[in-house]
This record gives sequence, C-alpha cells and structure tokens, in this order.
Amino acid sequence: MAKLNVNGRIMDIQVEADTPLLWVLREQLGLTGTKYGCGVAQCGSCTVHVDGAAVRACAMPVSAFNEGQKIVTIEGLSPDSSHPIQQAWLALEVPQCGFCQPGMIMAASALLAANPKPTEAQIREEMTNICRCGTYNRVLAGIQRAAGIGTSG
Repeated sequence: MAKLNVNGRIMDIQVEADTPLLWVLREQLGLTGTKYGCGVAQCGSCTVHVDGAAVRACAMPVSAFNEGQKIVTIEGLSPDSSHPIQQAWLALEVPQCGFCQPGMIMAASALLAANPKPTEAQIREEMTNICRCGTYNRVLAGIQRAAGIGTSG
C-alpha cells in the first residue's frame, strides 16, 4: 500500500514497491496520457513532473515517492489545455502522430518553469525526448512561442 499525491489528489494504491510509477499511473489510476515508449528512461514518452521537475516515470519505482511529493501528469497540467505550452503546440500544430507529445509537453513545461526564457541551445540541450516523426523543429518553435522569444528560421 502506498499513498501518492497525483494531480493534487492523495491516492491510495496497492502495488509492489518496485512497480514503476508509469504502470501505477496507467493501470491503477487510469491516467493513460502518460505513455510507455522504451521502458528504460531513454525516450521520454513517460515524462511527468515530480515537485516540478521532469521525471521519466517508467524507471522510477513507487517506493521512491512519498505522499508529500507532488506528481503531475499531462492530465493535471491544465484542466482546460490553457497552459502556454499546450497553446503553442496547438497554434503551431507541433504533433504529427502525437504519441510522444504528452511527454514532450511535460518536459517543455518543466523546462520553462525552471528557465522562462531559454536560449535555443538550452532548449536543444534540455529537450532529450525522442520523436519518431521528427517534429523537433516544431517542438523548438513551440517552446520559443510559449516563452515569448523569437524563433529560429
């Protein structure tokens, strides 16, 4: 039994201590916006926020969390999709297939929370999520738009 603070609600869950947070979110709590991609914390499809930091949920066991930590999934980022990153994604039609986009949005929103006006180099360094469709230039433009900074041609 564990207690997790997910999207502002304390959730009681019954799982083994080594169960990855990703599976708790998807299977126990029904929060399927967080995606499974690689299972080894490389692709970023499973990115969520833990106390504001971007974390790859597939590689973090439930035992690593306590009730005081705030876990936010894509479902909890904004109840009406009004987050600046979500608005930029919509305006620029960033996604192609869309599978990686919840993780991209969570990573990008954590980046802007930590660094509201990142340079292009900082964005490229911090955004390590993988997109099979190759929408990296649109991701870059979306982050710059949400940050209110100029785009790279």
